[in-house]
Amino acid sequence: MADNHIRVMLVDDHSVVRNGVRLMLETAGDIEIAGEAETAQDAIRLVREKDFDVALVDIGLPDQNGLELLKFLRTEKPKLAVLMLSMYSEEIYAMRAIKQGAAGYLTKNITASILVAAVRKTAAGGKHVSPELGEKLVNVFGGKVKVSHETLSDRELEVLKLLAAGEKLVNIAEILHLSPSTVTTYRARILEKTGVDSNAKLARYALENGLLT
Repeated sequence: MADNHIRVMLVDDHSVVRNGVRLMLETAGDIEIAGEAETAQDAIRLVREKDFDVALVDIGLPDQNGLELLKFLRTEKPKLAVLMLSMYSEEIYAMRAIKQGAAGYLTKNITASILVAAVRKTAAGGKHVSPELGEKLVNVFGGKVKVSHETLSDRELEVLKLLAAGEKLVNIAEILHLSPSTVTTYRARILEKTGVDSNAKLARYALENGLLT
């Protein structure tokens, strides 16, 4: 941290969100937004040009899932603390983000004080997790049974959400740049892992577990 300032890269495709986060972080005199990106590719270019202490990364980027960007950043810049910032509740992505090397997970309804504290803690090498997420981590590493959707791969989770939203298989294939047969295979795995036998039941499962915004 040059000059005791925490240099933050903010990755989100919504300017309103970036402006809000910037305003919250400006309440702290030791935190600087040193770079902004709207897409994963923009973020990759930025981290190759500059050094940052913390990256705030949205899950829902237009060109790539934020978890895929997380994997890249952990490989390219292992000392960079990556905080995931998402509209989705912890139930959906937090566990898999932490397992893949994120320094923490924040939802977009957080207060300025929590955001500032999280950035400072992760910049210093710590982890930011809510008490609820901390308890889940203890349960997982203690060997307790996982919730069904937590056993899904990142791609399976994306397919589940699109199916639950009513998208047809051919549309999902186009959205995710997959073949229809591959999407069909993913659907079969999802039904097996969640224990349901139809798209209607899958939609209800997604709604009950907070997987739809």
